[in-house]
Amino acid sequence: MLISEASQTTNLTKKAIEYYIEQKLLIPNTLENGYRDFSEKDIECLKKIYVLRKLGLSTEEIRSVLVDRTSNTLQRISTQKELTLQREQEKKSLLNELGISKDYAEISKKLRMIEQHETVTEKILEAFPDYYGRFICLHFARFLKEPITTPVQDSAYEEIIAFLDNVPPLQLAEDLQLFLIESTNNMNTESMQDMLANIKQSIEDPDQFLTVSKDFIERYLEYIKSEEYKNSPINKIQQIFKEFNNTSGYYDVFIPAMKKLSASYAAYCQQLESANEKLLLQYPALDSLKD
Repeated sequence: MLISEASQTTNLTKKAIEYYIEQKLLIPNTLENGYRDFSEKDIECLKKIYVLRKLGLSTEEIRSVLVDRTSNTLQRISTQKELTLQREQEKKSLLNELGISKDYAEISKKLRMIEQHETVTEKILEAFPDYYGRFICLHFARFLKEPITTPVQDSAYEEIIAFLDNVPPLQLAEDLQLFLIESTNNMNTESMQDMLANIKQSIEDPDQFLTVSKDFIERYLEYIKSEEYKNSPINKIQQIFKEFNNTSGYYDVFIPAMKKLSASYAAYCQQLESANEKLLLQYPALDSLKD
């Protein structure tokens, strides 16, 4: 198929197709007369590019998506765009505020806060792999909406950035990595937001959670005693995550710094500790899972 037909088939202009070839997003065969011959595989690639461009992805993002055999790259980009939308909404509010107050100095401070919070979430996505990185990025992003105004907060911010820049890579064996990718393949940004909302609700009302979840918790306690669970990939992954959190500075550096940076996160941690106390009081066997 020549470029004219490829253009009609894919709804892309000839100029756009030439650009994507220049960027090496696809490499069609070149005939003896110099014309490019687009295979069915090339056409499918161009159709994907058309959709991804319409969804607002950059050329580099498209390149990453095309070489990824999983949905991880798309899910990562979705998370980034979700956070970008939130920041744009915050900037819109600042624009309205500026129109009323005309206080450029104050708006500049608030813009700096948005930029600092953006840096934290971006570095979390870079530091932690795949689903785990997306989940904790969305988790902590909820608490990164407060101004950084005190020396303690400034110091905490620097600690967080230093930790994320130097945290060792979280290594999983290939079979465990594949298992994690396959088991979280359908976990998109929306489903993770729903999960975080459910966790928040259970922490805010632990008595209701314990009542509603009684059967589930008891079945789970039975399951983790079984050989099936002990030999399962999910147990191995959980043990690796625990070891990583205990040795990387996640608990000793990152979490304490987050509490200093964000009052709302510190309050959340207090609620979490209180809810855990009630949970362990009723199900002491769960205490062993923390180690």
